[in-house]
Amino acid sequence: MPLAQLAAVVESLRAALPGRVEADPDRLLPYTTDRSGHRAAGTPLAAVYPRSTEDVQAVCRIASAAGVPIVSRGAGTGLAGGAIAGAGEIVLSLRDMDQILEVSETNRLAVVQPGILNGDLNRVLAGHGLWWAPDPASKDISTVGGNIAMNAGGLLCAKYGVTREAVLALKVVLADGSLLSVGHRTVKGVTGYDLCALMIGSEGTLGVIVECTLKLTPLVTGEVATLGAFFATLEDAVAAATEVTRQGHVPAIMELMDRRTLDCVRRYTGHDVAPGADAYVLVQCDGPSARATADQIAALARGAGATVRTTTDPEESARLVGFRRNAFPALEAMGTMLVEDIAVPRDRLGEAFAAVRRIEEEYGVMIPTSCHAGDGNLHPTFVFTGEDVPEQVWAAAAEIFATALDLGGTLTGEHGIGLLKRRWLGDELGEQQYALQREIKRVFDPRGILNPGKVFAE
Repeated sequence: MPLAQLAAVVESLRAALPGRVEADPDRLLPYTTDRSGHRAAGTPLAAVYPRSTEDVQAVCRIASAAGVPIVSRGAGTGLAGGAIAGAGEIVLSLRDMDQILEVSETNRLAVVQPGILNGDLNRVLAGHGLWWAPDPASKDISTVGGNIAMNAGGLLCAKYGVTREAVLALKVVLADGSLLSVGHRTVKGVTGYDLCALMIGSEGTLGVIVECTLKLTPLVTGEVATLGAFFATLEDAVAAATEVTRQGHVPAIMELMDRRTLDCVRRYTGHDVAPGADAYVLVQCDGPSARATADQIAALARGAGATVRTTTDPEESARLVGFRRNAFPALEAMGTMLVEDIAVPRDRLGEAFAAVRRIEEEYGVMIPTSCHAGDGNLHPTFVFTGEDVPEQVWAAAAEIFATALDLGGTLTGEHGIGLLKRRWLGDELGEQQYALQREIKRVFDPRGILNPGKVFAE
């Protein structure tokens, strides 16, 4: 597009949102990357900061008329490059749309704008005896709208589900600026196709989420019991975690870290959380039977040869959970990351870990791997220097993806496709479903201006 036309678009944005448009290239640089560490080529045309649904509609109308791409962005904590903006694109930052519009204790729902941080929302909801269950590791720095756009997961998924299970309704601005309301405030609602579920996890490619009606849960009461189990072998740890599920226990958290991840945490914190252990399994139980369940799981782990620490002390619990939460910062401190999140059926977790070890050896790369063991979601992670992923790493990652599919699993359990996995999307979906999904994209965004190049390879 000629420079004069691009300049006219910026001026139209400034007229529509006075004082809330940024076009200084230096100030736009942060929007060319996200927490994945990967960077777009070129600098966005502008960033705009709407405060209302009407503002978002105005931006979409201007962009649609000119055919200029829009990249919606929350806090930029994504790990798949889904909110990275490049040359000639408008960044639609929803950071200032951060209000709680309603909390209904009777209906157990909240209506919020998309820019509110997950952690901030739950601090307010606690005063009503309620909480919003999605628990991504980035909950204190990620937005509710971003959680919904990516269908985020986290440590509590095995018991409380991913974000989709906690959303009742959405208001979404489409590419042409029209407003669409999907979902229901009611507990039940089966009218027509479920377009609300379609929007969740759509990664900004179908519309811009501007209002969220959230399903809330009463605050958990009583003791929370936490245990840390240290295993001599990774195989024993995986077998024990699988047995927990097979026996019908449903802990709120069940996480597994391999020795490579523990070594990274040791270098980061200066403390070896599991000396002599090859794997660490974290389990946390809540609800009325928390202590009894934790005791049963502890006995199971000891029977599998683990050394187990069990506590109901909040500080000690925080320390045991902290071992796991330090995994990502520890890896991030080492360089640029490619964080994968394959998921496999829970009874094939051991085969997935074995494949990661084999791929490490074959390609000569270290792949620290942590795992949401309660739901079979693994995070094989590559760390390298520079911004470009080495071909050797891509080759190893491709084999990990193929292994996940061979085991009956998926390319992504919670991070989404974004930029980083789009070349493999067709491998999972198959030709017919891939084509159908592209047609759905065209229905909602006929000019292809919403987050172009994300999810689908152009």
